[in-house]
Amino acid sequence: MSVKHGFELLREEEIEERNTTARLYRHVQSGAELLSLENDDENKAFGIMFRTPPEDSTGLPHIMEHSVLGGSKKYPLKEPFVELVKGSMKTFLNAFTSADMTAYPVASTNEQDFYNLVDVYLDAVLNPLITPNHLAQEGWHLELENVEDPLIYKGVVFNEMKGAYSSPEGVLYRQIKGSMFPDNAYRNDSGGDPEVMPNLTYEQFRSFHETYYHPANSRIVFYGDDDPDKRLAMADSYLQAFEAVDVTDTAVPIHVPFEKPQRFTFPYSVEADGENSDKHYVSVNWVLPPSDNDMALQRALSILSVTLLGTPGSPLRKALIDSGLGDDVIGGGYSGRLRQGTFSVGMKGVKAENIEAVERLVLHTLRKLADGGFEPEAVEAAINSTEFSLRENNTGAFPQGLSLMFGAMSNWIHDLDPLSPLKFEGPLTAVKEAIANNSMYLPGLIHTYLLKNNHRGTVILEPDATLQQRQETAEKEKLAAIKARLNETQLNDIIRQTQELKALQEKPDSPETIAMLPRLTLADLDKENKPIPTDQTEAAGVKTYYHDLFTNGIVYLELGMNLHALPADLLPYVKLFGRALVEIGTGTQDFVQLQQRIGRSTGGVYPTTFLSAKRGEADAAAWLFLRGKAAMGQAQEMLDIMRDVLLTVKLDNQDRFRQMVLRAKASVESGLVPSGHAVANRRLRSYFTESSWAAEQMNGVEYLFFLRRLAEQVEADWPSVLAKLEAVRAALVNRQNMLANVTLDSENWQSFQPQLVNLISQLPDLPVEMAMWDWQRPFQNEGLTIPAQVNYVAKGGNLYDLGYQEHGSVSAIVNYLRTSYLWEKIRVQGGAYGTMVGFSNYTGVLSYYSYRDPNLLKTIDVYDSVAQFLQRGVSDDDLTKSIIGAISAIDRYQLPDAKGYTAMSRLLINSSDEYRQRMRDQILGATAADFVRFGEAVAELPKSENTVVTVLGSAEAIKKANEHNQGDWLAITKVM
Repeated sequence: MSVKHGFELLREEEIEERNTTARLYRHVQSGAELLSLENDDENKAFGIMFRTPPEDSTGLPHIMEHSVLGGSKKYPLKEPFVELVKGSMKTFLNAFTSADMTAYPVASTNEQDFYNLVDVYLDAVLNPLITPNHLAQEGWHLELENVEDPLIYKGVVFNEMKGAYSSPEGVLYRQIKGSMFPDNAYRNDSGGDPEVMPNLTYEQFRSFHETYYHPANSRIVFYGDDDPDKRLAMADSYLQAFEAVDVTDTAVPIHVPFEKPQRFTFPYSVEADGENSDKHYVSVNWVLPPSDNDMALQRALSILSVTLLGTPGSPLRKALIDSGLGDDVIGGGYSGRLRQGTFSVGMKGVKAENIEAVERLVLHTLRKLADGGFEPEAVEAAINSTEFSLRENNTGAFPQGLSLMFGAMSNWIHDLDPLSPLKFEGPLTAVKEAIANNSMYLPGLIHTYLLKNNHRGTVILEPDATLQQRQETAEKEKLAAIKARLNETQLNDIIRQTQELKALQEKPDSPETIAMLPRLTLADLDKENKPIPTDQTEAAGVKTYYHDLFTNGIVYLELGMNLHALPADLLPYVKLFGRALVEIGTGTQDFVQLQQRIGRSTGGVYPTTFLSAKRGEADAAAWLFLRGKAAMGQAQEMLDIMRDVLLTVKLDNQDRFRQMVLRAKASVESGLVPSGHAVANRRLRSYFTESSWAAEQMNGVEYLFFLRRLAEQVEADWPSVLAKLEAVRAALVNRQNMLANVTLDSENWQSFQPQLVNLISQLPDLPVEMAMWDWQRPFQNEGLTIPAQVNYVAKGGNLYDLGYQEHGSVSAIVNYLRTSYLWEKIRVQGGAYGTMVGFSNYTGVLSYYSYRDPNLLKTIDVYDSVAQFLQRGVSDDDLTKSIIGAISAIDRYQLPDAKGYTAMSRLLINSSDEYRQRMRDQILGATAADFVRFGEAVAELPKSENTVVTVLGSAEAIKKANEHNQGDWLAITKVM
């Protein structure tokens, strides 16, 4: 047996689809397995994963995920993870807990930085400190400051999961998983149920790490263009300290199928007279038999799912939407994330009398399709969409290496072949041949895996207006009962522990301890920005930006329409109009045929909006883009589709538009809790800039209110709604109001350019008059109420109005604030899950905002004390790390399509190469004096009348804040 750096080679294979050499190793001494993926991708990736099936719903896997990143044997800092965030060139740095696995992935394009991250993560997971204070800090603890005070629960994960349990979609997923797998680990919540979490003891906590975090229970992946031998040496330096053990009992067993379908009902929290007070969630779910290593079957089930549900025109999705039984479709169809595949579909916004009808409709539609088959065009579209996605491998901002890593892990974590999921050519070809030889192949899968499968359960969430109050009361009564059982000595022990934990939270690491952490220096940073190639030309009179980048034969096109051609009252219609372009049908094709055409011929044609402040100008950059991507052989068809939707979209379709409005409303409502920090921040900033005001009209709370009114108006006065939509089309689809953006290599550009000119020349060419939007309004503090157990607290103002002058160093300062003072005060000490700070160099607007925050007034006090913190100065070490972190954000890794879009965006907001280089120079040259100067400006914010507080949260918390301030300090608006 040949051993290299402690590893024996088990298998070597070329993954031609990804131009990657895969080598699978086993570490002889520890039993760890390692997958080495070698290719020419500079965005190197690493991950170590452990199989961690939860034994209960205390959230132990989740709390452990947080805790191991809180100091280790080699790096005994309070939070080495945060120190890495401050000063790394990472392209990804995080950790995840799923239903049966905990993963610690990192990525970076800088090799030294990459191995620094790997080193810290390996020590973190294998040699963590995990003291009782880690459980108290990240998990839960009893807190008491004075004997007469009530006991309270505190903890980062505790409050994170309170937020998660405030989201109906989050509750639904957990209840589906628990109901469908009642007899294995999936019945438990690996994230943690706040009602159960306080049952977790430190002995369980410590034992869990000893059991599950042994290397023999790990899977390790390296990916990218670094030295393969260096990978093995790095891993061996940690693994050699362990002896192999048997950890096979961590496997999640196959679940015994249900004997007959079942039904489950659970409550979710709503306001008594809120928007959803009579709305239910209904999800029909299946657990599929295991398909171990049968990649062709898994690919076929995935294509079946796309065929059934992939677009608004897909037959199962269309049947549900057309039924009017609910507001929108839920459930993504087939998923292979668990030990056994699952299939889920249903509706939200369902009235009680329609619950059984939703279930019947799902089963009836599946039977109809199983017996009668699919339209060939629908299957062709699903196959093409799937194949395009696999070949493009466009993972957006998520590193491609991590995408492959998690693909391998879908098998590997269950002791199956890790390489099979990475090889798509064979399975895809097999499925295509099976479909070509048998038109009833996909319908047959419906019969076998759904209709004849009794492991089916319908999960219903019913609205409960008293649930949140009952939960809060139960928690208070439980804590009161605990306190009543404690004597004075025990209460004083809790007070002492509270004080000790706070002292530990507030005590900084010594410079000597921080110096132990590996780091980059300023010398490791590029001094110059990397330009993106951009040429400006014209196509039939329309300004056109072209980016000569290698795209592997795919053309990326954006057709932009300037929203300033619209009066302000039409802005809320823009996103619906954009969706109508591709979801409502054209002069020759209904929307089903159009969706199939897009799927058969392209990688997608879809709308997006772009809103941003502009440098040196008061008005916003505001655009609607129709975006498309296609292989060059299909480029003309993509252009033909764009022409047809822009010129012949049939807006006069009341039923389809009503469905779009209800789906849009449901989508915004479902995002309130998961993205509450963004909701509050957008609302706050809308007081200060035209771009944020427009974003509020098109994406925020104001947009939600508009959608609710519009849903009624579509029914009561469709002609006036149609007139508004036609006015939007007339204003936007106009060559004098447009631009084009193309990302493609130069050789293909030569053939594509005349095709683009031909398309644009067919569009209207009329005079255009840009509108002025009267967006400014008096400043007002707001409390936006939703049924949630946590808050999202934002406060901000304009520093330029207070005399601060633009300087690039702010990027480093903001990075420092987010990862030091705000993190420590709001997350570590306050117990919120997260905190952010944003500053616009173009407008001078500064805003702080928190995420899943148990506090409100305490958080605002922290914001108001930022100036004092900054005016104390910054150490040389923190200064350096803050600069590196800021440069990391500027130099983020991008795929070709993102580079082309970014280059265009910069031009639209007047961000020239010269300006960005000046900002980079000022970041690299940032000094401690810059931090103090910024602090002096921030000190004026609490005194200024031109500051705004916006809180999205519970009505009770907002009411208490107003009582504390003796008046209507927060103007209350009920959102849900």
